[in-house]
Order: sequence, then C-alpha cells, then structure tokens
Amino acid sequence: MTTSNPQQANEKRQKLRRIEIKTRKLTNQIFSGSYHSAFKGRGISFSEVREYQFGDDVRMIDWNVTARTQKPFIKVFEEERELTVMLLIDVSQSSFFGTQTDFKNHIIAEISSILAFSAITNNDKVGVIFFSDMVEKFIPPKKGKSHILRIISDIYDFNPQHKGTDIAGALRYFNNAVKKKCITFLLSDFIGSAEAIKNNNNLKNALNIAARKHDLIGLHIYDEREASLPDIGLMKVRDAETGKDIWVDTSDKKLRMAYGKNFADNLKATKELFGKSGAQLESIKTEGNYVIALMNMFKKREGKR
Repeated sequence: MTTSNPQQANEKRQKLRRIEIKTRKLTNQIFSGSYHSAFKGRGISFSEVREYQFGDDVRMIDWNVTARTQKPFIKVFEEERELTVMLLIDVSQSSFFGTQTDFKNHIIAEISSILAFSAITNNDKVGVIFFSDMVEKFIPPKKGKSHILRIISDIYDFNPQHKGTDIAGALRYFNNAVKKKCITFLLSDFIGSAEAIKNNNNLKNALNIAARKHDLIGLHIYDEREASLPDIGLMKVRDAETGKDIWVDTSDKKLRMAYGKNFADNLKATKELFGKSGAQLESIKTEGNYVIALMNMFKKREGKR
C-alpha cells in the first residue's frame, strides 16, 4: 500500500511498530523454542571427514579417503541449520468475515506475523504467496528484519484484486516457484462443500505434489457462525465471494442442522484430503486462543520426531 503524505507514512510506521512489538513479544516468550524443536533438524548435510574412532558407525566410513590415507576415516553429517519458511495466505473476500472478536483475515495476519518472526529468530528465510482465485503477489524467501517488516506490512495492508478462492492454483504456482524443500503454512478458511473438495482433482494433485516436496501444514481459520447458525428468525446473508444475497429462516431447525452438517462434512473432507497427501491440518477458531492452538501443534510435531 502506498502512502500519499508524510502523516499517513508516519501513521503506517507507528502501526507497523505496534504490530512488531506485539508479535515479537509472543514469538520471544512463547514460540521460538517450540518452533525450533518442531522444525529444526529436519534435514542432514555433510560437514567433514575425520579419523575413525572406536564406537563410530562403520556405515559412515568414507572409503575413498580411507584408501588414500590407509587409515579409516568417516563422514560426519550435521543437522541443517537454515530452513526456508513459506506462507501461503488466502486473501479472498470470504476471509473478511467475523462475528466474534476478530475477522478471519485479522487472525490470519497475526498468526502469519508470529510464524514469520519465529522463522527470522532462528535465522531462516521467509517468503509469502498471497492468493485469491489467482496468485496476487509472490515475495521470494529472504532473510533480514527489513524483509520481515515488509512482509508483515503487506500481510496487514494487502488489497486483493479478486474475490474468489483457488487453493489448487496457489499450490501449483508454489510448486513451480519454490524448488528447495521448505516448511510451508497454508492459511485459509477452506470454505466449500464436501463433494466439491472430494471431486477436485486439481486440488488433490497439487496438494499431493506440495506435501511430497515440502513439509506442508494447513491452518484452517474459521468463525463460529460458519459452524452453526443461531436461532434468530429471518436473516439476510451475502456470499462474500459472489456478492449474492439470500434470505434464510434460522428458526428452521432442519436448516440449522443441515448448515452445521455441511460445515462438519467440509472439514472432514478437507482433513482427509490433507491426511492422504501426508500434510497436516489444524483448525483454529477466530474467538479461540490461537496461541494455545499453535503451541499444541508444535508439541504434536515434537512428539512425532
């Protein structure tokens, strides 16, 4: 977002500073250690060769060096210290919704900022793909505070050109644009019908490729009113992505039950799709404590290592 005068520029700097202070505090106090434990050491790289010592694994013997020196030497490997983190952020119109404490897009922004700061604290690279029904913007992964602040500024101020959602298209773009294996967070409300998800071969194929190449975690952000309707009589609702208005009678018990079932079936289908691909999916309510949800996610991953 561009600023038209010095006052607006100053206000934006102050806003960004407040966001930085809040997210850094959460990152430093809560997430840095958990992030490190959950994601560090996922890869191994060659470090050096050294002379064989009693108790070393004979499978690590470097036969070329051993033959040349006439003494047994072994290869020493170490955990990779640098990772690349990619944030795939859904900026479609449906994320601009909330009936509780915050809109979905605000929660997505806060979580994305915390993940970005967690990565930079561990000296990792961070990149972002903003997507709607098209890839709106790609920020290649880099290090550095100025890079992270640019990302966070875009996360909070990004103005998408399109309203719809195409997760498959975003994943295809990501698979082509990022070759090196990375930790990937896909943040979306994953709105749709169970049947549409099950029959979306484009999504299935793109998800399978992404999960095979990368460590993929989906973060499903949803509002309570997307899971259940209150009994408040006639209510006018609008589809945020199509702009279509309809009237619904929320006093109809069957309608409320069908509404809740649609959400549950959609979530189940999405989790099954992620599970079959080898990816992970976690659900977070807008009014819930996303700090606890993320901590539980980190602990779950630590337990699998």
